[in-house]
Amino acid sequence: MDEHDLADLEGGATAIQPSRRPEERPAGWRLSVAEGPDRGAALELQPGQAGPVLVGQSPSCDLRLTDRHVSRRHLSIEASESRLVLTDLDSTNGTFVDGVSIACAYLRGDESIRLGATTLRLSRSASALPATPAVEEGFCKVVGASRELSRLYPLFRKLAASDVPVVIEGETGTGKEVLAESIHDASARAAGPFVVFDCTAVPASLMEAELFGHERGAFTGATATRKGFFEQASGGTLLIDEIGDLDLSLQPKLLRAIERREVRRVGGAEPIQIDVRLLAATRRDLDRAVQEGRFRDDLYHRLAVGRVELPPLRKRKGDVAVLARHFWRELGGAPPGPPADLLATWERASWPGNVRQLRNAVARWIALGELGDGVRGEDEGGEVARVSERGGDIVETVIAQKLPLPLARLRVIESFEARYIAAVLAEHDGNVAKAAEASGIARRYFQILRTGKRRG
Repeated sequence: MDEHDLADLEGGATAIQPSRRPEERPAGWRLSVAEGPDRGAALELQPGQAGPVLVGQSPSCDLRLTDRHVSRRHLSIEASESRLVLTDLDSTNGTFVDGVSIACAYLRGDESIRLGATTLRLSRSASALPATPAVEEGFCKVVGASRELSRLYPLFRKLAASDVPVVIEGETGTGKEVLAESIHDASARAAGPFVVFDCTAVPASLMEAELFGHERGAFTGATATRKGFFEQASGGTLLIDEIGDLDLSLQPKLLRAIERREVRRVGGAEPIQIDVRLLAATRRDLDRAVQEGRFRDDLYHRLAVGRVELPPLRKRKGDVAVLARHFWRELGGAPPGPPADLLATWERASWPGNVRQLRNAVARWIALGELGDGVRGEDEGGEVARVSERGGDIVETVIAQKLPLPLARLRVIESFEARYIAAVLAEHDGNVAKAAEASGIARRYFQILRTGKRRG
């Protein structure tokens, strides 16, 4: 990796972009400071680059400004193939494009952007011969051949080759944990452990002891010394899942552990050295959380040295069929694979639960021969009706299997619970705590139902 692959890793957070040979780089845009304290500073934007770039005073911004009238995270710009999307991030003094105050605007180049006492100029970069990249269908355990995903594979390889912290963003079910494990598997730490700490699965009062460990007698119920997740991940990778839900009081302790590469167990006196590569995943907008004071700016800056955003399944053209066939094989479906009419139905569905929902739908069809709630295409009265008709409802399907009554009852209950949990999670944007509260059950039991590990 050269200095252009991982620029400013120590000086500030940056999104790591796939490198291209000069003759392969498609035409893009140049964002430069035309007026203001930082006149002359500039930033290159490429079509289809990974994630938005940030402009503001914060060290985590891609274009950092010293203008005191500019907010810490003032605006973001995301590039598609033919245009840019500029979004004002609830800045104090607003954003103006060609003199018009905007909240969100589409840009094509040759615009002036004013924020505070600074004027930015957006212009098209010199044309270059676009290359036709080879289509890749996966990165370790990440599967997909769509342009929206495959363009990120070079970035994934760079992240795997480095040892920097990475923030993985994306909607619930987009495969953030799968990507994190794939980065670990392709890294120099592959022989070490891959450990996941889920911030939504641990009560706030126990998070410190779970992350850093505890000594015997440190608190009521601490009957033995226990290693925390940092120690368990020594020599490997620790994924902190849903880091946006990390308790605010614990954030400075996490920052200290990252910077000093050491932890102190609850009730312990001596620091313990750690050798861990840290990855973080979140479905939340951490930039907004920082602005609202719910997430520490310095911790975000330390974590987001590398940053990648996974696209939702609805934006990954062609990947539904690729993934459905992959899951069909993985789950032991009968050859040659999903029927064409079933694939057509799945391809028309909106998939609010993303890849996770699709995998569950494939598993449900293989086991029960029915679609399940929420999996509907645009043609409600046509192909969907015929497929559902062929599958029948869950009760009829289980009865037809001629199972003993206790087992048949369990199958029906499990199907109902899976649908109920998926529906209430979708209603509350994947927030386990709120979904459990709305369900009227304890979060611990909700998690048991969610993971399908119910006993008894």
